[in-house]
Amino acid sequence: MPKEYLGEFEELILTLVAILDKEAYGNAIVKEIEEQIHRQVNLGGVHVTLYRLEDKGYIKSRVGGATSERGGRRKRFFTITAAGLALLKSMKEDRQHLWKLIPQLK
Repeated sequence: MPKEYLGEFEELILTLVAILDKEAYGNAIVKEIEEQIHRQVNLGGVHVTLYRLEDKGYIKSRVGGATSERGGRRKRFFTITAAGLALLKSMKEDRQHLWKLIPQLK
């Protein structure tokens, strides 16, 4: 089976889903990206990426209860799967190997 690769934004979103654990949903991910790496992202882009990662089997979702502050709408929460965690681990190892090869950083 060929190795799966993620784009930079997919990797970022998958990483944030893992960090936020059971509290990962669209707006929380946007807020965390802004706070942690000072990058502005589009909520729509985050949602598209979340659904793409779910289709690939790297995350799964569940719908939370309706809340009055959201006008009765429900949040969709995302959690990382074993496959998603394995992929992140593999990507981390690959990156660490390459970083060690940069002569200017030794």
